[in-house]
Amino acid sequence: RGSDELLSGSVLNSPNSNMSSMVVTANGNDNKKFKGDDKMDGAPSRVLHIRKLPGEVTETEVIALGLPFGKVTNILMLKGKNQAFLELATEEAAITMVNYYSAVTPHLRNQPIYIQYSNHKELKTDNTLNQRAQAVLQAVTAVQATNAPISGTAVSESAVTPAQSPVLRIIIDNMYYPVTLDVLHQIFSKFGAVLKIITFTKNNQFQALLQYGDPVNAQQAKLALDGQNIYNACCTLRIDFSKLVNLNVKYNNDKSRDYTRPDLPSGDGQPALDPAIAAAFAKETSLLAVPGALSPLAIPNAAAAAAAAAAGRVGMPGVSAGGNTVLLVSNLNEEMVTPQSLFTLFGVYGDVQRVKILYNKKDSALIQMADGNQSQLAMSHLNGQKMYGKIIRVTLSKHQTVQLPREGLDDQGLTKDFGNSPLHRFKKPGSKNFQNIFPPSATLHLSNIPPSVAEDDLRTLFANTGGTVKAFKFFQRDHKMALLQMSTVEEAIQALIDLHNYNLGENHHLRVSFSKSTI
Repeated sequence: RGSDELLSGSVLNSPNSNMSSMVVTANGNDNKKFKGDDKMDGAPSRVLHIRKLPGEVTETEVIALGLPFGKVTNILMLKGKNQAFLELATEEAAITMVNYYSAVTPHLRNQPIYIQYSNHKELKTDNTLNQRAQAVLQAVTAVQATNAPISGTAVSESAVTPAQSPVLRIIIDNMYYPVTLDVLHQIFSKFGAVLKIITFTKNNQFQALLQYGDPVNAQQAKLALDGQNIYNACCTLRIDFSKLVNLNVKYNNDKSRDYTRPDLPSGDGQPALDPAIAAAFAKETSLLAVPGALSPLAIPNAAAAAAAAAAGRVGMPGVSAGGNTVLLVSNLNEEMVTPQSLFTLFGVYGDVQRVKILYNKKDSALIQMADGNQSQLAMSHLNGQKMYGKIIRVTLSKHQTVQLPREGLDDQGLTKDFGNSPLHRFKKPGSKNFQNIFPPSATLHLSNIPPSVAEDDLRTLFANTGGTVKAFKFFQRDHKMALLQMSTVEEAIQALIDLHNYNLGENHHLRVSFSKSTI
């Protein structure tokens, strides 16, 4: 077999690769011995038994599970049973790994897998049958040992690329919950000291550059985390090596941080790091133990997102921003704003229950969302955006609920209860809308367009909201959907407020949301 194929997916998964026959023998005995260990918490062993593996999973992926915890010394895949045995160099490493993954369910290819101690104290594998796995193991270990030459195994250069850079480029897909710089620090610190992080939005996607002290740490983090979800079924990490080898961080704030220089200024208009917090970072202590800040966290979304959000806003020590569902929105245009317009805009990020424009301060409003994640999400996406010509401020309110006016009291329509609104986007669990939540953008996604409505009709409709339509494109496969680009984000926000749920006739109400695409 050609050397370049050794690690290629085609070989790993081909039916005739020796892996299928490996089930038959382990150490030359029949495989009754390897039936799998039923004991969940057996006595610690450096051999771990891994169950419920996805069918197409490769040795490299299984080995990557163990790499962050220490050297992996052997692997045996039982392909037919969707199981594997992984041997670590020390029992200590295995204990750390089992403890870690008991708090955080490990996932491979988006499927939960199960890890427990094996009854076997070491893996004796028949090397003739286990050659493939051994080759993979040597290749991976070689990369881990800072690219030491691999003796006796032909593994092509391209098979496992050595880590060139200590800097990773991270893109987050399906960002349903806010992911903050602190959450990234928490997750990536498990693989080595993180020196610097810069976060930014590019093509409407949250991205980050993260620098380790050592390229090997970057390699391990990429192997273990690429494709993992930070929270259940969302916030998927896409990781590559950056071409940069050093990051230049000018400010320590919620967008960028240099952990080696706590003395940096916070920069203009950014919340400064409290001196006590700066000192904490200088000691490299983790500020907030985000519960299970890794992979689909085996903790309910609410707790995870609340932790993430709290990590992002270390405003008040000891106060978790988590459960608060009520937002205070200020600097509103009091001539223009209505409960309905706030319902529509904030409804992009969650199901708005009640809106109250304050009677004595009509440039401010309280908005109650369905849960704390949604209020966090709305706050992180809408704070600082322009609505009716004014930059709005969105913060968590100290109120727990929005009170309705007493029976018979007229508050001039300033308070509205939307609890039973048919327009909530997130009522159905698992709805597609959860995956299509993006920051406000000039490009809007339109759906539910009836066949009789043409491009010109939609261009005219959107131009009438007071902005300029720069581009328009129907989806090729489906004319019920289109992308429409306004000239600014502010114009797009206005158009969304005015036209979401607009009746286009034939019982079709237009649905409008922000898009991450550009035309």
